[in-house]
Amino acid sequence: MAVTDILDLVKKKAKEDETFKQALLHTKDMEKPVTEFCKICTENGFELSAFELVTAGEDAYAAMKRSTNGGGENSPLLEDADDLYGMFLLELE
Repeated sequence: MAVTDILDLVKKKAKEDETFKQALLHTKDMEKPVTEFCKICTENGFELSAFELVTAGEDAYAAMKRSTNGGGENSPLLEDADDLYGMFLLELE
């Protein structure tokens, strides 16, 4: 299952379970937020690793950049545009 599909399922559960939602939001204050986020997801039945989450964000951003300029895009990274974790938390809040 794709990381974005897993995140959709996690988001659905978080909207139904306030305790789960708060646990996910609390990860942003931890020393290793992405690792802790993935740990909570996995403990709740959503198999997700930090590597997969980070890579999926970078891959999605790279694909978006290639699609807008035929692959010749060399502009700087938009702040947090490749951060699926950060964008996910913003949507939950």
